[in-house]
Amino acid sequence: MTTVAGAAFAVICRNIMQKAMPDMPQNAAIEFGHRFQGSTFEGLVETFTGHFGPFEATPIGSPKSFHWSTDFWTNRTLTLVSSAFQNEWRVKKDPETAEWLSIILPRSGAVDVSLGRQMVECQPGSMALINNHEADFFLTRGLPHIADVLRLDWSVLIKTASATFEAPLNGSLGFLPMVDLTTAAGQLIANMCQTLIGGISNRGPLLQSPLAISNLTQALADLLIRTIPNRYSHHLEKRTFLIAPWHVRDAIDFMQANISKPITIVMVAKAVGVSVRALEVGFLSFREMTPAVYLRALRLRAVRIDLLEPSNGESVRAICLKWGFLHVGRFSSVYRSVYGETPSETRKRGGARPAGDGADEDRHGGARDQSRRGFNL
Repeated sequence: MTTVAGAAFAVICRNIMQKAMPDMPQNAAIEFGHRFQGSTFEGLVETFTGHFGPFEATPIGSPKSFHWSTDFWTNRTLTLVSSAFQNEWRVKKDPETAEWLSIILPRSGAVDVSLGRQMVECQPGSMALINNHEADFFLTRGLPHIADVLRLDWSVLIKTASATFEAPLNGSLGFLPMVDLTTAAGQLIANMCQTLIGGISNRGPLLQSPLAISNLTQALADLLIRTIPNRYSHHLEKRTFLIAPWHVRDAIDFMQANISKPITIVMVAKAVGVSVRALEVGFLSFREMTPAVYLRALRLRAVRIDLLEPSNGESVRAICLKWGFLHVGRFSSVYRSVYGETPSETRKRGGARPAGDGADEDRHGGARDQSRRGFNL
């Protein structure tokens, strides 16, 4: 920004950032030191496209100029996007992007997020937790709009939740989308987020320790699972997930060790030395699902990991058979009911499309350009 308007915008943004967190030191998290800036919407789109791939966005109204500045950093598991905008704009959902949780922390202005029939409004003093696949669109508004967004890879949250509840969880976690930063849980998570933001921004000290970033990221995921209401929160109040009997634990170990083999529940029961009935009662009492459902969930998660791995050259059909799903059409229906997309759609988002996989893609919903990647908050 070389214009007088751009310079004035920078000063206004700096003042707002400093007022937003008066008790924090003047570190990288609140300084106006973005590497990328401009005065046209096309320039904004070009900048984000160059780093995140194509995306669909539109400015609100017909502004003669569109002043913006932004900076970002990523290690693939965690991404930080810090931005300031003098104009309002909207980003639409793109189902072909990777799945992540956006932790949105506005400093001024607001972010509106459409979640089906629910509209979430995030303003300073609050924090939004949004799965990008569950949002229809994001609208940044309020002038100037200044915000930090941490994006956490969804697989980290799923793995953390699965380890916490000792169950192979799949699909939506159903986080409460809005967090009040005046609450104890909100303050704890906000402080963790600010530690990451301040330590990464403007070549912060955390960049000298990838291990520290990894540990803080995992700690953040654990805090989110344990302190933010979600569809599995009620399990935290039950000691049953900590005291499962030996035969249930042994059965889980046997399933995990033989997940790729054509094992049956009869074989699992025989391996741990109990009857099928005793095994079913144990799982229903301590895992709230039958052993068959538990085994299927393990296999579904294994399939999804393979589908999202860009270097995996196997076809969708081969991956299904590999993990014990013999009826590909029936599997596709179950997979879609859990993840909200077909296996071939997951494969395209993972960036890999092996030769000969086209038949599977056509059968399960049609092929799209796998090179198209989107960006949204």
